[in-house]
Parts: sequence; structure tokens; C-alpha cells
Amino acid sequence: MATQTTAFETTEYRNEKDSIGVKQVPKDVYYGVQSLRALENFRITGLNMHPEIINSLAYIKKAAAITNCEVGILDKKIADAIVKACDEILDGHLHEYFIVDPIQGGAGTSLNMNANEVIANRAIEILGGNKGDYSIVNPNDHVNCGQSTNDVIPTAGKMTSLRLLEHAQKELRRLHHALCEKADEFNSIIKMGRTQMQDAVPIRLGQEFRAYSNAIQRDINRMDKAMDEMRSLNLGGTAIGTGINADKKYLKRIVPNLCTITGMEFVQSFDLIDATQNLDPFVAVSGSVKACAVTLSKIANDLRLMSSGPRAGFGEINLPAKQNGSSIMPGKVNPVIPEVVNQVAFNIIGNDVTITMAAEAGQLELNAFEPIVFYCLFQSIDTLAFAVSTFVDNCVIGITANEARCRELVENSVGIITALCPHVGYETSADLAKEALQTGVPIRTLILKKGLLTEEELNTILDPVNMTEPGISGKTLLFSKEESKHD
Repeated sequence: MATQTTAFETTEYRNEKDSIGVKQVPKDVYYGVQSLRALENFRITGLNMHPEIINSLAYIKKAAAITNCEVGILDKKIADAIVKACDEILDGHLHEYFIVDPIQGGAGTSLNMNANEVIANRAIEILGGNKGDYSIVNPNDHVNCGQSTNDVIPTAGKMTSLRLLEHAQKELRRLHHALCEKADEFNSIIKMGRTQMQDAVPIRLGQEFRAYSNAIQRDINRMDKAMDEMRSLNLGGTAIGTGINADKKYLKRIVPNLCTITGMEFVQSFDLIDATQNLDPFVAVSGSVKACAVTLSKIANDLRLMSSGPRAGFGEINLPAKQNGSSIMPGKVNPVIPEVVNQVAFNIIGNDVTITMAAEAGQLELNAFEPIVFYCLFQSIDTLAFAVSTFVDNCVIGITANEARCRELVENSVGIITALCPHVGYETSADLAKEALQTGVPIRTLILKKGLLTEEELNTILDPVNMTEPGISGKTLLFSKEESKHD
């Protein structure tokens, strides 16, 4: 046992050996020499591993120990100690000993060995030994029995992705519900629709929010399809998918056992070599998250536009005031929640590019770039969920409508001329639109002044529901006029 002394503390070390050599490891820690080398080699992000992938690894190692014991490969006493150590990790203990950086070389070997060492050292303690005495429980021979980094890490990545996506979908369903409620609340409020930022034709504010809700539901459905690919595992394929060093009985039982202890639905990939080589399922998931981020950003853009002002902008809706907007302009309130949603979307789109490049960069029997894929993907899913949560709670549910302002913009717009076109003709409508723009006189006033339609006819044609549903607004008027011609 070695001891290092400083003016402030005394630290005791144990010597551990790997294929590179001997290294001193702090006596009381649960990680070992390979974890320590990784800590020194990969000082990249300064961040810790995502707690969910730590839990995923614990589930995998637990399932492997149970399976190896069932098939007679692993002594029951050792298997039970490994299972107990894994259960402690799943209860939230020992996470601080997962010390490797999320971005690391080696296709995730450092993370896999970090898990093997922590579990082995805790299992050694459970069996009455001292940390580092790998003659009792060995990180490779016992904890990693029948496994390789190349099937453990992809499996852990898929398990983690599924759990994080389930949380994200829960938040998205809350958003969908909130948007549906706003659609009902605003269903009778007519406003100006716009295309290319120019006045188009009227629309009901409720219709806009209904469209937002449908887009979110489509994103949820798209995630469901991508998540199905996450349920196909290469576990049991070991190094390159051929299953070398994995007992045949283990190969058949490992995935069903994993399903049992996790309560999750998985299948073993029908082609383990393919599943080991390729990361396209992660690209599909990232794509679904990116698509959702694009939807959210577009909605956020719309809310910022519709709430612009409050006096010199659209001013059609009000967003909840959440904080002062300026250090110099008193009373200014900014759309900070939609703005943060936009920024999360930008980050997710960037992450998707990284994931795409990393998946493409695989070579032959393995893709070595899973660490960056997982780092970016987990961040994307987490930030999406958090952004949606604050979007719902701090913005969407508190939106109110300025009904009078919405109607004013409709009445003063030339856009309503489209609804009048079947009644007065395209050419006349075009002339009226031009005159309205030149003079500032509302379309309604010009129509009445020129005697083209009566006020009663105008009210029928410009009825909010008639104008914003399929068909010709005021169609019955056309029929009555046609009949009067023949009389």
C-alpha cells in the first residue's frame, strides 16, 4: 500500500495493474486503473455521465450476471454479489464513481470498464474482500463475462434513449393538450391570416392553435416509430456481432432476461453483425427529435410575431410576462420563453448534424463514435423535454387573445376581398384592393359606398365562420341573385 502526504492531507493508494502497467488508485474509490487512465486521457467536456446510462449499464450487467449463472458460467455467490452491486447503483448509489468523460475515444470501452470496475469492487466488498482484490470478483472475467463494449454500449445507449424519449413524449402530450385547450378557447376569434408575411385571408385564432396541436401530435407519432428501432439490440453479439465468447445458451437468454428485470420491451436483432456495425437507429431517433424541435421553433416564431408590440406590432395575443425585458428601456417585456425554445431547437439541429456525421464515419465491423452520438442525443432529448415543459407552464397556458385587435386588423385589411371575389368579380376585387391600399379606406366602406353589396350581404359574406371554413362564403346570395336574373 502506497501513501502520499501533503501539508493538508494524507491519501492512501492501492496498486492496480492492467496491460499497460501498474498505476496507483486511491484506496477507497470503487473505480479502478482503467477508469483512472480514461479520466486522465479524456478531459474533454468536464461533465459527468448521464445518470440514465449509468442505470442502463447496471441493468445490463445485472442481466448478464443472472444469465451467466443460469447457464453455469458464473458462480452463484459471485453472481449474487454482482446483482446486489447493480441494484445499489439502480438505487442511486455509487454514481459518483463513474468518472469518465461522456466524450471519449475507444468506442465506449472506458465507460464499460468504469462500470465493470465499480461493480466488481462493490461486489468484492459484499463478499468480504478489499477493493482491488480482483481474485474475488474480476471486472473482465466476471462482471464483463459474455460481453464486449461493442454490444454493451449500444444496448445501454438504446435503453437510455427510450427512457429519455418517454419523458420527452410525456411533456409533448402536455403541450398538445394545452394547445387543444387554447384552440377551443380561441375558436370564435377571427384574425388575419398571412402568407409570406403579407395579408392573406382571414382565419380563426383557434384554427391556428389547432394546427399547432396537430403538428405536435405528428411529432409524437414520429418518435414512436423511431423508438421501435431502439428496441432491437445487438446484446449477445460481443465484439463484432459473431457472438464470440458468449455461451449459446447465454445468447438466447440475455435479452429476455434484460426485458424481465427492466420491464421494457426488447428483441434481439436478427442480424447481430449489422446491429453492431450500424448506428442508423440513432440517426432516426435524432431525426425525429430534430423534426419536433423544428415544429416547436416554428410555433415559437409565430407566437413572437403575433404577440409583437404591444402597440407597434401585431398585438393579436398576449404572452405571460415572465421577467423585465431591458436594463435600459423601462416596462419592456420580451418573449423570453419562445426565445429559449428557439435556441434549444438550434442546438438540437446542430446535434443532429454531429450524430449524422458520426454514424456515417463507422468503418467495417464497428462504429467507434458512439460516445459523441450518445452525448449529443441525450442532450437533445433532455433539452427538448425541458424546453417543452417551460413552454407549457410559462407560456402556452397563459396566452390570452386581443379579440378587438384581431378583428380590427381583419376589417382594415384588403385580405377580406378574397371572400368577396365570387360576389363582385376578380377584376373589380383587384381594383377595390388597390384603391383601399392607396386611400386607406377599408374594403367594407368602399363596397358600401359603391353600392356593390348591401350591409346585410356583407355581414353574411364576412361571417367569421363562413370565411374560415371550406366553400364559398355567402354562397346562398349567389344563388338568389342568379334566380332573380331569370325572374
